Amino acid sequence: MADIIVTGGAGFIGSNLVDKLLDEGYSVAVMDDLSTGNKANLPESIRLHRVDIRSAVVRRVFSIEKPKYLFHLAAQLNVRKSVADPVFDCDVNVMGIINLLEAAREYDVEKVIFTSTGGAIYGEQEYFPADEKHPTNPESPYGITKLTSEKYLQFYYRTHGLKYNIFRLANIYGPRQSTVGEAGVVAAFYDRLIAGDDAIINGEGNQTRDFVYVGDVVDALIKGLKYPDCDIFNIGTATETTVVELFRIMRDISGSDQEEKFGPGKPGEQIRSVITYDKAKEKLGWEPRVDIKTGLEKTYEYFKRKHEIAASV
Repeated sequence: MADIIVTGGAGFIGSNLVDKLLDEGYSVAVMDDLSTGNKANLPESIRLHRVDIRSAVVRRVFSIEKPKYLFHLAAQLNVRKSVADPVFDCDVNVMGIINLLEAAREYDVEKVIFTSTGGAIYGEQEYFPADEKHPTNPESPYGITKLTSEKYLQFYYRTHGLKYNIFRLANIYGPRQSTVGEAGVVAAFYDRLIAGDDAIINGEGNQTRDFVYVGDVVDALIKGLKYPDCDIFNIGTATETTVVELFRIMRDISGSDQEEKFGPGKPGEQIRSVITYDKAKEKLGWEPRVDIKTGLEKTYEYFKRKHEIAASV
């Protein structure tokens, strides 16, 4: 049995969350199909259920673990892939969460903590930074499925009393990050800068994002365990950084002398994205602690070690 199940627990955010939950003394089980997650991200002692969240096996996992809490992080998280294959995106993100919520209801889970998107869910913003009351006008299937998932969580609370907290995350970066997804630009740039390959900036590079360090995100998610009410929280820094600015900071940290190189823009990408964190600060006592330069330095050390290990094998 486990206090907590983390779906997507072998992934980037999930594995960092699992580490912190274990440090806090919780018993944790992970559900991950390892399609993008990596078993090496997890301690050997962790119980890993290799299960697709759409599978009927999900109920069996809940019957074994009988968790009090569910952190739902597993998802199809690539905006561009959602544009190219919206059917798959919907199947994973919508049918997946319904399957999990049915299991959570059946096995008396107390609360579901869900990672939504603080960028794609708002669409092209009407004001900056966006707070939780900003209109939700997603322009990609990914954003649509995340908003739909939020509505299902609210339905299950109203109908079945299953509590929830929704965290609308900005663009997360940090150790263990994959190149998959929009925030994967940090991982992709470091992979190329360290290898001496060209790091290509999509479009003109003037698009802005709100980059928040994974350790800060994990701290926010864990605060949701103790928060007594159902609510939606933005988790970001309220600071915009252009992709060109991001590249230049990373280039300086890595010691590269590479010039900016530009490629075509990508369909479905927002021009500007930045969110508030005032509500999380007021109600959860959370605020970002790691500035972007410090966070990118920590991330560089991780990717540098990863390249060194790969080169030595």
